[in-house]
Amino acid sequence: MLNATKDPYSVLGVGKSASASEIKKAYYGLAKKYHPDTNKDSTAKEKFAEAQSAYELLTDPKKKEAWDQYGAAAFDQGAGGPGADPFEGAAGGPFSGAAGFGGFGGGGGFGADFSFDDLFRAFGGQQGRRARPGRGSPFQQEEVLVGDNIEVQTNVSFMEAAKGTSKSITITPLTPCKTCSGEGLKPGTKRSECKACGGTGTRVHFMQGGFQMASTCGACGGQGVTIPKGAECNTCSGNGVIRERRSISVDIPGGIEDGMRLRLHQEGDAPVTGGVANPSARSARGDLYVHVRVSSDPKFSRSGSDVLYTATIPLTTATLGGEVKIPTLDGEVNVKIATGTGTGDKITLSGMGMKKLNARRSASGDLKVEFKVTMPKYLTANQRTLVEMLADEMGDKTAKRVMNVGHPSPTGTPNSSTRSPDDEKNEGFLKSVWHKLTDNTISKSSNDSQPGDTDKGKTK
Repeated sequence: MLNATKDPYSVLGVGKSASASEIKKAYYGLAKKYHPDTNKDSTAKEKFAEAQSAYELLTDPKKKEAWDQYGAAAFDQGAGGPGADPFEGAAGGPFSGAAGFGGFGGGGGFGADFSFDDLFRAFGGQQGRRARPGRGSPFQQEEVLVGDNIEVQTNVSFMEAAKGTSKSITITPLTPCKTCSGEGLKPGTKRSECKACGGTGTRVHFMQGGFQMASTCGACGGQGVTIPKGAECNTCSGNGVIRERRSISVDIPGGIEDGMRLRLHQEGDAPVTGGVANPSARSARGDLYVHVRVSSDPKFSRSGSDVLYTATIPLTTATLGGEVKIPTLDGEVNVKIATGTGTGDKITLSGMGMKKLNARRSASGDLKVEFKVTMPKYLTANQRTLVEMLADEMGDKTAKRVMNVGHPSPTGTPNSSTRSPDDEKNEGFLKSVWHKLTDNTISKSSNDSQPGDTDKGKTK
């Protein structure tokens, strides 16, 4: 039991000239700090009780006046008059207000306008509800019942992600029951006082040491009223909401990336307004979240808003240069290939990529093209002959020779005069031409090396 001689002003840490709002603010700070449920210190319970008693004294005008005039002596007498113990409730026991720790049901030390539900809701918030300060207590809040969010997934192609599209999505959200207009009651029935808590919305629990604790009534959810048995709406079973299947159109913006999520405001579940829900609270739907998955493309990949493409070009085009067609998000374009282009070389086509999300202007990324030169694994005799001739022309001494283009035939190797038609047929067109060309050159050189014979003949 709290010592009645304790100065309530020093307990709360305020001066005698403190206003009612300053006293209340000081008390709420101590109540939050030393509440036994949140503070496990051995002295927390005692300090919490001291703060409660001090607040009760200073918020009662008659008791406050008696303390200011007579001090602790005014409370040393027994019950009654100005000497009555301010810390003793109607039942004569400590803290024995109508709802223990006063304020849960009125008549206690906290005053009729205060409850711990308000206190901890203000400091800790309450999931699924939005609130704003109400009248009567700085911790009282206007309740807003908010429904659950819904999450779904939709798939789009690479090109749909690039250009943007619209998808129809089927969902089954909770919607207000049309039969009972969300009240959960049959026509002609109404809610009745909760029998478990007597309409107070709280249940009082007695603890050791003379303490009383109050908690929210589980039967009515703290509302003090319930739906009588048999009065529930048959359509929604008293919940006030039912599930309905419906389709909703979702706009997918161009440039969206795989794994991104779109939020559609208040397209989710409606809150449960029947059962133990507060019938006077406002309600709001939850949100709909759409997770977007973008399929891969056989030609393109992406890096942010840039589109990546690998172009395969022949060896001859890479060597000599030329022009090839490159696919883009809007069709094919002709791109010039520089002479000597190699594998890994890149070019950038500005503004031909994905749309940039959240860009102030209608901006797009780039199309980045990387070249890959195709190297032939097998060569025909004609192709190899040409390549070997090119190696000779470029002075490449390390290249492997098979066709022996431009090299004298070894002794005993058939020349043009001794090769059979089958040999010429099997050696390939270009090599045959080469042999004819080189053999003719050799024959001409042999004829030119004997001029005396010709002159001799002419002399004759």
